[in-house]
Amino acid sequence: MRCVICKSGELKPGHTTVTLERNGSVVVIKDVPAKVCDNCGHYYLNDTMTTKVYHIAEETIASGVEVEVRHLVALG
Repeated sequence: MRCVICKSGELKPGHTTVTLERNGSVVVIKDVPAKVCDNCGHYYLNDTMTTKVYHIAEETIASGVEVEVRHLVALG
């Protein structure tokens, strides 16, 4: 599949870092499985991974953390 951003790269299985920000809180989740463009680096998450990443971010923000960096692999 071609990347919709750069239109020339191919999507390959890999890992990425997702950064989310809301209401002054920043959540960084490393080692997230994704399809990654081999040209521009843009990433695409499947539905399951998107739900998991948002759930982690919601829990982190609800706890009042201002900045959090996590490794997805360590979260099981």
